[in-house]
Amino acid sequence: MSPGLEELLELLRLERIDRHLFRAFHPKDRSHRLYGGQIMAQALRAAADTAPEDRFVHSLHGYFLRPGDPKVPALIDVEPIRDGRSFSTRRVVVIQHGQAIFNMDASFQVLEPGLEHQMPMPEREPPTDDMVPAEMRSWTFLGWRHDHKRLSSNEAQPPYQDLWFRANGRVPDDPILHACLAVYESDNALLGTARLPHRNVMNRERMQMASLDHAMWFHAPAVADWRVDEWMLYALDAPSASEARGYNRGMIFTADGRLVATTMQEGLMRQR
Repeated sequence: MSPGLEELLELLRLERIDRHLFRAFHPKDRSHRLYGGQIMAQALRAAADTAPEDRFVHSLHGYFLRPGDPKVPALIDVEPIRDGRSFSTRRVVVIQHGQAIFNMDASFQVLEPGLEHQMPMPEREPPTDDMVPAEMRSWTFLGWRHDHKRLSSNEAQPPYQDLWFRANGRVPDDPILHACLAVYESDNALLGTARLPHRNVMNRERMQMASLDHAMWFHAPAVADWRVDEWMLYALDAPSASEARGYNRGMIFTADGRLVATTMQEGLMRQR
């Protein structure tokens, strides 16, 4: 297990203060604002710890309200909105300095068979170990982006990209832990997709970039049908950018082509 993944798993072990109240900590070397994926993953972990054990997360919808302070632990307050026969709903607020920095609604469902269909996976093959850059070996996640050289240029590109990711080490067989890690990594490349068509005109040093909201749906249970420590394809596109915001979507597939999660996010793209 890489040092980065080991640290993240430790951050997902929340301190329980009360039945629905938790304290979350941050990476020791973080000096700027908190990474949104970390806050979402910790919020989901807290919500799941208050939900019935027979229910698995199937959706979450969150809003980033203020930048997170890496020097101050966060309080996570979970409100148990409803526990029905099949679904449980939790409302989560993450607080620092007495103010909400993130809020999220998450829904959990008992496993239930039903009708099935899905969009096909793009014709992509996962990378081999020797294709992963050596500098990634200590990172939390390993990654590989198709057409990396082209997409890294300063020329305008179509607003879509495909990348592979997997946790950099074996993850315990805890479904909610795998879901939290998938949420964490799902925030990594979304907003960058909306920037691709504007590479030739934008100045990154003069742009204010920030995630505004994030939604995610899980279409199959973790561990039983997919694992975050095995290669997963993240197929991303950005249908629109306007009004200083970029709108991004993503589909997450297993290496054998099963669609297991989808994401949507709107992000701030303000030119100063």
